[in-house]
Amino acid sequence: MAFVEIDNLQKTYEGGFKALKGVSLNIGQGEILALLGPNGAGKTTLISVLCGLVSPSGGQARIGGHDIVADYRAARRLVGLVPQEIALEPFTKVIDTVRFSRGLFGLKRDDAKIEQILKQLSLWDKRDNRTRQLSGGMKRRVLIAKALAHEPRVLFLDEPTAGVDVELRRDMWETVAKLKADGVTIILTTHYIEEAEAIADRIGVINKGALLLVEGKDALMERMGSKELRISLRAPVQAVPDRLATYDLALADDGATLVYTYDTKGEGTGITALLADLSQAGLKLADLKTTQSSLEDIFVGLTAEAPQEGAA
Repeated sequence: MAFVEIDNLQKTYEGGFKALKGVSLNIGQGEILALLGPNGAGKTTLISVLCGLVSPSGGQARIGGHDIVADYRAARRLVGLVPQEIALEPFTKVIDTVRFSRGLFGLKRDDAKIEQILKQLSLWDKRDNRTRQLSGGMKRRVLIAKALAHEPRVLFLDEPTAGVDVELRRDMWETVAKLKADGVTIILTTHYIEEAEAIADRIGVINKGALLLVEGKDALMERMGSKELRISLRAPVQAVPDRLATYDLALADDGATLVYTYDTKGEGTGITALLADLSQAGLKLADLKTTQSSLEDIFVGLTAEAPQEGAA
């Protein structure tokens, strides 16, 4: 059952700029959706509308069955947001900042819960520090703690690990895994495509305000990916032999590696025939290695193929 339901959501800003062009999407409880797109694609606008920070121009959305406009208080209570921008009261202690966020949602004080969150994010030893004393990475941790303080059922992460250290990134994804296990729905935007590839259940690609696709990560890579076979030769060659011209072969700069690209969706790879023809051409093999195209390759291809503004 969908926990976040988005139906033809639109946002047009003053001046006529269309930031969202009829986005429709359902996200299940406990699902991790990674939303990928270039700068200005509409990722932050979509999150801002769902979190009640920006009013939609059209369409509907529901969180936990609550309409984000008609029943915004109930919908907002279910949501935690980690924004891109670091905006914290500089002279407030870390622990008071997180406690205050919990109180904003009308929840009773729960020191044990706050302690758990701060320890989970390696902030417990900084609990009495003023936020102005913290590094940029530690401030980012405080933002995450604030978002978790009221125990949300949907967590929006808008570029949560942009420009932070590797340790925070690791802690963040460990926290995400625990939240998913507890049934929390997580929607994240990221420029670190390898992270989306590692933790997301589904991938959404958005560009110019339009959702290009939403698909299971593994299915997407299988459907749209390609593989490369890198053939290391025992001796370099000057060019690909003419008798191998029917194959999609490229000669690497070192002259000793042939690169064969084939479609994972094809009925056959053609590798068996290729290896036989390589032998017939007098080429001796030293090693073989296959690589799968990455999510980044697929993402770049999709956004490059997206229709331009005004195109049919």
